[in-house]
Amino acid sequence: MAETTPSSIPWHPAFVQALKLELEPYRDTLEFISEYRLSSEPLEIDLVIVKKEADMAIEKNIARIFRRVNILEYKSPDDYFSVYDFYKVLSYAFLYAALNKTPVEELSLSIIETRHPRELFKYVEAGGYGRIEESGSGIYRVRGYPIAIQVIESRKLPIEENLWLRGLAKDLNAAMAGSILEEIRKKGRGVEMGAYVYALVTGNLKSIQEVIAMSDEIGVFEQWVEEMGWAAKWRAEGRAEGKAEGKRTAWEEAIAFLKQGHTVEELEQMGPSLTKINS
Repeated sequence: MAETTPSSIPWHPAFVQALKLELEPYRDTLEFISEYRLSSEPLEIDLVIVKKEADMAIEKNIARIFRRVNILEYKSPDDYFSVYDFYKVLSYAFLYAALNKTPVEELSLSIIETRHPRELFKYVEAGGYGRIEESGSGIYRVRGYPIAIQVIESRKLPIEENLWLRGLAKDLNAAMAGSILEEIRKKGRGVEMGAYVYALVTGNLKSIQEVIAMSDEIGVFEQWVEEMGWAAKWRAEGRAEGKAEGKRTAWEEAIAFLKQGHTVEELEQMGPSLTKINS
């Protein structure tokens, strides 16, 4: 299996899934449109969320700003939001309004990134776009502009309210990674989160390894292996032998491999050949 590099981690699909998890209580009343195409040209918005009932209030901290149509642009942990990105997302919002005959008063724009956009804030205020006002931990409103705009600094969001967005990072400690894995286990396999799990694991390999090494519970890891698609490979080669035969399952083989001091990267490279090492 090819080695996963930070630039190849699919952060954007993970971001879409994180927003769905963050707003899960409102899921039946919201429509999520990923990579919304503005025109035949390659102009795409990361995520558009449309209220099915325009007057519905959302009490979630990251969505109190929401209007009827809500445009969200996300920057991965390896990237940052520049002044030119600001120009681009403003043009997306106005182009969406023009093409869909939507009054700008019915639009909101959310910019989500990991870092604090200090230079962007200076430009917004100096350029007369509005004044920056912190409306909550990690949430900044741009007051005075025709479109409702907020900038979310995801690493400053409260963990108890925004665990999923906080998980879109590369510097998670083992405690945070463990909390997220536990919540993934609680969600079960019926929830769409494969891209999220992949980004979490590949972006935080060391912390994930620490979590697994400290725990004898294989439930979370089992789901992770399922999400990553490795389980199917093990089964295809007949590696998932049952305990009734006195042999360890593929899940137990993987955990044993990690507890021997191997890394998650080595596990990913071994894939279906794992049991050859432990046999």
